[in-house]
Amino acid sequence: QVHLVESGGGLVQPGGSLRLSCAASGRIFSIGTMGWYRQVPGKARELVADIFSDGRPKYADSVKGRCVIATDTVQKTVVLQMNSLKPEDTAVYYCHVDIYNEATGWDSYWGQGTQVTVSS
Repeated sequence: QVHLVESGGGLVQPGGSLRLSCAASGRIFSIGTMGWYRQVPGKARELVADIFSDGRPKYADSVKGRCVIATDTVQKTVVLQMNSLKPEDTAVYYCHVDIYNEATGWDSYWGQGTQVTVSS
């Protein structure tokens, strides 16, 4: 079994910052892409940022220049630093990780979601 535990969401004023963290645990032989998605009611879940196992990051155009994604492969964590937050960043943010174990091969896992609200 694999578990993803997220932390760091909350309420922040426009222009503020938040740091989201996600830790993976369980039967993990290897980790592939790690990233963050977000979803608002009535809309599809969308990519915010992810980072490949070789360290290459990818960002949605809407957050470029405002967010930084980083991973610690030893600790099996992925962190999303979000700055200059806007009301339109309000959403539930989900951690996503591709994990390989010898029994099942590659699988995708999602965290439980953490609410980010940007409001004055």
